[in-house]
Amino acid sequence: MQKTSTSSSGITERRRWIALVVVCLAMLMNALDSSIVNVALPSIQKSLHFSQSNLTWVVDAYLIAFGSFLLLAGRLGDLLGRKKVFLSGVALFTASSLVCSVAQSQGMLIAARFFQGLGGAVSTSVIVAIIVTEFSGAAERAKAMSAYMFVAVGGGSIGLLVGGVLTQAVNWHWIFVINVPIGLLTLLLGSILITENEGLGVREGIDITGSLLMTVSLITGIYAIVKASSYGWTSPHTLGFAGIAVALMISFAVVESRVAKPIMPLRILKLRSLSTSSVVRGLTFSAMFAVFFFGALYLERVLGYGPLKTGVAFLPMTLVMAAMSLGLTSRLLLRFGPMKLLIPGMSAVVVGLLMLTSMGEHAQYLTSILPAFLLLGAGMSVSAVPLLTIAMADVPKADAGLASGIVNVSMWLASSAALAVFGTVAASRSTSLMTQGQSAVTSLAAGYRETFLIGAVLALLGLLVTAIVLWSPAKEVVRAQSVSIDSAGELEALEVMVGEF
Repeated sequence: MQKTSTSSSGITERRRWIALVVVCLAMLMNALDSSIVNVALPSIQKSLHFSQSNLTWVVDAYLIAFGSFLLLAGRLGDLLGRKKVFLSGVALFTASSLVCSVAQSQGMLIAARFFQGLGGAVSTSVIVAIIVTEFSGAAERAKAMSAYMFVAVGGGSIGLLVGGVLTQAVNWHWIFVINVPIGLLTLLLGSILITENEGLGVREGIDITGSLLMTVSLITGIYAIVKASSYGWTSPHTLGFAGIAVALMISFAVVESRVAKPIMPLRILKLRSLSTSSVVRGLTFSAMFAVFFFGALYLERVLGYGPLKTGVAFLPMTLVMAAMSLGLTSRLLLRFGPMKLLIPGMSAVVVGLLMLTSMGEHAQYLTSILPAFLLLGAGMSVSAVPLLTIAMADVPKADAGLASGIVNVSMWLASSAALAVFGTVAASRSTSLMTQGQSAVTSLAAGYRETFLIGAVLALLGLLVTAIVLWSPAKEVVRAQSVSIDSAGELEALEVMVGEF
């Protein structure tokens, strides 16, 4: 009997880790898509005859849909079941990717990109919740979170490499084709391996009014943000849509405080560990967006790198993240606690960004760019997992999907806003220098350096918020981990698990 029990336990353990690979595959598709398209934009513009202004919709359609539906999809996972929501999102993302790959018109591609973003939001919104509920122990959860964060953060740089290879070797259509086999495999394995949670149910109805107000508010607000670089931050267009978004969100808060079964119980925002870590996460990822987006532009437009060489240049950052994710970050987290990782990790991000602010038009990759990329990769790997651990530490399991949505929305909203600001600042700086007689390359380099400086300031602000506000929640995480480790003997299990690598 004991042998049978042990065998059953081993099967369950393997199932959970394979299920982690499955949800990470879905996250990989979303992370790849956030950067892979940027490399192919010139080819897409030429092939489908986009104007420069209309070309932005290839990116914006995805961004608007993705950011707008994260919260709603996360809550639906709590109500209906996270496995159902996850698989639905993967199916929509895969089908939309297939349509993108065969698109022969601007309208067809933009519409497919919108539904691709919607599918990405639906699947991504519940991934963290699935991990939290599948891995309840401190040691295994830390390791699972490390794997997830590697995919979430490193997928952007992998996308640059893959996008460069496919665009140069074949054509831009293949950047979308690659999602189809990954999506089909994820659907097959996910339906078998992911365990469904018992949803809260919708017998008493869904808060339709609150759902509509929240979603339309986010759509309107994100639209205002992503188009701000085109219309200007103080333009009637931007201020008008931003004002509508704020009014709708206020109405949403009023409705949620009065209905019996709100789509987003406002009590969850009172969790300091969740709200504060989400703010820090938003600031940090905004800084990293400056690196992925404007770092790629710098390498291509200033140093003259091709798409493939640009992807290879980002590869060391990805490799550092991979090395840290193979057990090391989780082991450090359990040994030293969140704060002893967060402070040096976020400090490394600040220093890496400051190093990038000194790059000119003749910068050497090995001596100027590579050290900064290595610092940024190590810093993000060390800090991202503790932030996610703190965020989910006090969240009730019944609300894990909503909390997962909040974590992702904080990153997406902040990054979208920051990217729009960065674009405006970089363009303004470059234009100003060119009117003064500076060369185009010199002017572009100066504009990109401005974005890295703003990114460093945002990362520093995140570091300060961490040091001032997150000490107490971090102590609670350490205390909870200590209880878990002492009661279940997980420290010894962790030593064996890490040793297997």
